[in-house]
Amino acid sequence: MTLSQTICDFVTLAIQAGGWMEMDRIYLQNRILGMIGEEAFESATVRPVEESAVVLMDQLVTQAKKNQVIGEALAETEILEAQLMDFLTPPPSVVNAFFAQHYAKDPQEATDYFYHLCQQNDYIKTRAIKKNIVFPVMTEYGELEITINLSKPEKDPKEIAAQRAAAAIDYPKCLLCLENEGYKGRLNYPARTNHRIIRMNLDGEAWGLQYSPYAYYNEHSIFLSLEHRPMKITRKTFDRLLQIIEVLPHYFVGSNADLPIVGGSILSHDHYQGGRHTFAMAKAPIEKTFKLTGFDELTVGIVKWPLSVIRIQGRDKQKVAAASDYILAQWKEYSDPSVSINAYSEDGTPHHTITPIARKQGEYFEMDLVLRDNNVSDEHPDGIFHPHKDVQHIKKENIGLIEVMGLAVLPPRLATELEEVRAYLLDQPNQIAAYHIPWAQEMKETYTITEENVTEIVYQEVGGIFAKVLEYAGVFKRDASGQAAFMRFINKL
Repeated sequence: MTLSQTICDFVTLAIQAGGWMEMDRIYLQNRILGMIGEEAFESATVRPVEESAVVLMDQLVTQAKKNQVIGEALAETEILEAQLMDFLTPPPSVVNAFFAQHYAKDPQEATDYFYHLCQQNDYIKTRAIKKNIVFPVMTEYGELEITINLSKPEKDPKEIAAQRAAAAIDYPKCLLCLENEGYKGRLNYPARTNHRIIRMNLDGEAWGLQYSPYAYYNEHSIFLSLEHRPMKITRKTFDRLLQIIEVLPHYFVGSNADLPIVGGSILSHDHYQGGRHTFAMAKAPIEKTFKLTGFDELTVGIVKWPLSVIRIQGRDKQKVAAASDYILAQWKEYSDPSVSINAYSEDGTPHHTITPIARKQGEYFEMDLVLRDNNVSDEHPDGIFHPHKDVQHIKKENIGLIEVMGLAVLPPRLATELEEVRAYLLDQPNQIAAYHIPWAQEMKETYTITEENVTEIVYQEVGGIFAKVLEYAGVFKRDASGQAAFMRFINKL
């Protein structure tokens, strides 16, 4: 296929995306010519396009590199890719209008449109996401999901050094700000030319909906305040979460906690995560119900889960929000030193918050409140309710919203490290990391290991460690003393 035919096909897909008309074809062809360093357009046929947009984009980027329009730096490539894919992305006003048209028919149809658009225009990095290693593991808490995250491209040392040397620019303020929409990007900041945000009104405030470029689950969504402000769990948080699932009942939505260690990676910008996925925690049953003072019309109970979770169910979202706020207020002030739970430090620093998750179950609103505590100790300087040293060879990062619900996001290093563990288990030449040897040796002593079962055994053991990670994050442990302590808190409610 000639370069001109590639451009022609790419323009056809751009027109089909809804942001342009056939009258714009020559204009678009000339724009692309200029972007990739070509001088002239030869003859080409307007035809049904069989190639995907990303394949055509790759060809255009390759030509731009041949023409020395861009170098080999990953940032330069990503900037040009986003600029090209912007042609396949209608302007924000048009995307929002299309979303509203679809929503008037059906909320699911609206998110289907927007999700498909973000996949087609390569904002959601579908090819990169496929590189992730994903597998389920059955545990006593149900089927946990394990992801070894390989989707984000690795930069070479020269590029990393150049990024560090680049001038600091305070624009956009952070990765979640509205100012990212259409932003070109730079050496030390991601390209966002093809980025769009759906505007939402939540309780009289301006919010937005976007998808995560490197999604960990189906339709991984981000709901963000259009005001740059720190995350904070308040009554308004519960109101907004419940409003979101009322507007998009086929989605769940949750918030990371608002304190370090137990919170998310971006605490500087108020935001939630949601999507169209059922996590193991959502499937976990209530194992003990109790009455919540002043909320007799609600079903409230403790969930069978490694973390300490209180589930609230009811038809009245205002009551569900009020009950959530009541429990949060009680938890913020609650201490039980017998199980290392302390609401405040001596200097008055607060340590208690909640990870809330909302979903719609038919006519019922459902809110899961995960109790969180970010205290540290001499024995556990990384966090008392954080992955302890014995599991940090697998997972040492914070346990945020996604992990809380039963999906492990494990570091890329494990892809190669687990290969070495497998070789060690099979008595083959290996370069196993020293911190994996005690674990690997225990597996050797526990199982009869063969070529056929070694991968399954390693994966099952990784899942078992993740379950242990979640147990460490639970403020009230699953043993007799921990559950008795949990009931002491429940009896205060």
